[in-house]
This record gives sequence, structure tokens and C-alpha cells, in this order.
Amino acid sequence: MDLTFSTPLKGNLVLCGDYRDAQLLRRPNLYKFVWVRQGRLSLEVDHIPLELQAGELVPLTPLHSLEVTAVDGEYLMLAFDSNFYCIFGHDGEVSCSGLLFNGTSGVLRLALSEARTAALQRVVDELLAEYEVADGLREEMLRMQLKRFIIICTRIARERFSIGADREKLFDTVRRYYVLVDAHFRTKKRVQEYAELLHRSPKTLANLFASCGQPSPLSIIHDRVNAEARRLLLYTARSAKEIAYLLGYEDTAAFSRFFAKMNGESITEFRQREKRE
Repeated sequence: MDLTFSTPLKGNLVLCGDYRDAQLLRRPNLYKFVWVRQGRLSLEVDHIPLELQAGELVPLTPLHSLEVTAVDGEYLMLAFDSNFYCIFGHDGEVSCSGLLFNGTSGVLRLALSEARTAALQRVVDELLAEYEVADGLREEMLRMQLKRFIIICTRIARERFSIGADREKLFDTVRRYYVLVDAHFRTKKRVQEYAELLHRSPKTLANLFASCGQPSPLSIIHDRVNAEARRLLLYTARSAKEIAYLLGYEDTAAFSRFFAKMNGESITEFRQREKRE
């Protein structure tokens, strides 16, 4: 069940049953859906262990570092890049930015009902069928099936947060907040700054996030900054001073205090522990 499709504009779509054997998925710019179909799957996302059971699916951004550590069953991975389908440019079509995909290390786990599992399987079957049709319409047909897959996952996520049609516009504010934090977390670290961009008050945002079962607006900012800090510490050789500057801290000590508060250990302890592991 492998599919690897590339467009003349260097867009990529991949469907495979083993991430470790798919070299294309080692590229850093792919959005991914990991769907466990049978048994269990052990992952590390940004070095954080995660075990998924059959019937669970997680979406990941290009920012997330993914390692498959153990497979006891069967899973499927669907991946694509922005050259194949840009979720930001087509947000009006799939409404997944900030919901399925955001830059925090907290992974959204979706539990699939039998009906949703069947719906996603139909899309996978259509993807594989279209891949076999070698004509000028194949690229757009594959893109249409990918959109269907994303939309179904978006609906599952909305159901999880009890977002019905009557609250859809309100929840769009939550999505937009996540997108704005991803874009501005290096320079804007106060809820007030994002509230102004959204033409809302901080109190209104706090109430809205609570009603949708989301973390507080301030904790979302902190989680995003912390996720980036951990990635820079794990995957670059930059010093704490350099990372503090990249994340918008003029004072390295303030950044060090923030990191210790968020992670329960100092920057030095974090790096040493991760190297040992």
C-alpha cells in the first residue's frame, strides 16, 4: 500500500505503511497523518514518547520530529507538503490550520468511530485507485482525495471539542489564535497582543477557550515558545544565549527561568539528559 507522487512544481504526496522504509518521509517539510489500524504503535514526537492504539490517528506538522520506536500491528501514514497542498492558502476549504496542525508539541489524538474509519478507508482506496490512472487529471484527483481526508479529520476534531454548527464561528477564533501564536510567538508573548489582533478582549478569549475545552490563551503561548526552545536545544548546537535571542528574550536569565519552570529542569540538565538517552 505505497504511493509516492511528485508534481512538476516539486509537490509531494506519500501514502505508506512503514515510515522507516520511506526515505521521502525523512524530509523536514511534510505534514503527516499517522493512523494505527491494528495493534499498537510507539512513537517519539519531539523526543516525547507516545503510544497509539488501533483506531487512533494523529496529525503532525513539518515542525514535529518523528521517530517510530516500536510497531506491534499495522499503521498507515499519509504525508504531503505545501507545494502539493497548502493548508494556509486553502484554509477556507479544509479549516484545519490551528486545529489539526499547530506548532506545539502537544499532539492531537483522534479516536475514530467505525463510521469515520470506514470514511477514511474509502478515501485511501480512492487515492490508490487514482494513483493507477496515469493521465493529466491524476494530480488534481489525488489532491481532491487528500482534501477529503483532511476534512474528515477536521470534523472528527470538531466533534471531540463539541463544536457544532452553532459554535463554528466562535471556534474559528480559537483556530486563528493558534495560527497567530505560531506566526508571532517570538515577538508577542502577552495574550493582550493577540486579543488586539483578533479584536477581542483577553477575558473574552479566556472564556471562549475554556468553553471549548482548550488550554488557556497564555499557556498556549508558553507551550509554543517551550516547544521551539526544546527543538532548538535538541536539534541544533546553538547556545542558550543564542536561543534566547531567537525566541525574543533580551535577557538569557529570564529565558533560563522560563525553561526551568516549563520543564522542571535547567537547560544544561535537559541537554545532558537527552544526550544520555
